[in-house]
Amino acid sequence: MTDLAELYRDLHRHPELAFAETRTAAVAARELRAAGFAVAENVGGTGVVGALRSGDGPTVLLRADMDALPMAERTGLPYASAVDGVMHACGHDMHVTCLIGAAARLAERRDWSGTVLAVFQPAEEVGGGAHAMIDDGLFDRFGTPDVVLGQHVAPIPAGVVGLRAGPSFAAADTLKITLHGRGGHGSRPEVAVDPVVLAAATVMRLQTIVSRETAGGDTAVVTVGAIRAGTVANIIPDTAELHVSVRTYEARVRERVLSAIERVVRAEAQASGADRDPEIVLETSFPTVVNDADAVERTRPAFDGVAAVVDPGPVTGSEDVGVFATAAGAPLVYWLLGGADPAAFAGAGTFDELREVVMTLPANHSPLFAPVIDPTIDLGVSCLTNTARAWLRQD
Repeated sequence: MTDLAELYRDLHRHPELAFAETRTAAVAARELRAAGFAVAENVGGTGVVGALRSGDGPTVLLRADMDALPMAERTGLPYASAVDGVMHACGHDMHVTCLIGAAARLAERRDWSGTVLAVFQPAEEVGGGAHAMIDDGLFDRFGTPDVVLGQHVAPIPAGVVGLRAGPSFAAADTLKITLHGRGGHGSRPEVAVDPVVLAAATVMRLQTIVSRETAGGDTAVVTVGAIRAGTVANIIPDTAELHVSVRTYEARVRERVLSAIERVVRAEAQASGADRDPEIVLETSFPTVVNDADAVERTRPAFDGVAAVVDPGPVTGSEDVGVFATAAGAPLVYWLLGGADPAAFAGAGTFDELREVVMTLPANHSPLFAPVIDPTIDLGVSCLTNTARAWLRQD
């Protein structure tokens, strides 16, 4: 079998952004062919699908996402990103490595009947990869799965799996908001409409949607992740741009939050005397990840002897893996894979104490995020292999 630790280091050194994962896709295709899978490339852009059939039985879809993030790495690791401004800060390189390893194990020991679909998905970070693969005929070409399985590495101890039934990851909406002012000289703000001040007022007001308009029993997150305006100190620009991330679990909460954002943005523009209405564009949107309760219970024993299973509660991060399950009409089981050094949790005897340690560690999307290679890879491979076997027909 391929040295998975070295493969992971190689993938980490060579991150690729959404829909540009050509090198990563080639690695996945090469490894799948070596394991005996029938392989199709360029599915939904840069996606890769490997199919391994062994008699009659269920079809199990194992999914890994491939894309990295547009940010500079600061881990200082010897295998840190060699690409300026691009980093595997969310662990998708770990997901690819583990699925390659699981595919090889399932191919080596075929004491099962059915079909394994190893799906390497592009563009999870921008919310378009799963839809692109489905629109490219994923199920028509390779068969409709009976279950969708997958995992996401997280800063919980290696050896721990986070699994829960029901809503597990939040729905995500990304908005691009353009605020129109009236540019002018920095010395004469009275003849301009300053979109920078408008943007600042809007950002602060948006925070009240969660703190003052969302019920205590509901969950919502509104984050302004980017503000872009102006070029130099003495020019009032014409426009300012906000990029806003929204996370919710329930449709009614989502609708209320999105409506409130539009109301706040338009009201602040009017209050500032803007000549033009703001533009609000929904750039990406993907639904809540909902784990099927019966499927979770069927899958849970597969982790016995591999990892301790805990309920992490609803995760406010988001994922488009549920798109595969919804389109297929199949149950979904998606879990958190511990990737943090267990030594960091020494002395944490309760779940609350474990959570307190997690809060101190670099998390996904941090420039310092780096799962430990050992034992994370082996555990991730075992989790995918064992859960697939739990759904395939055993010979």
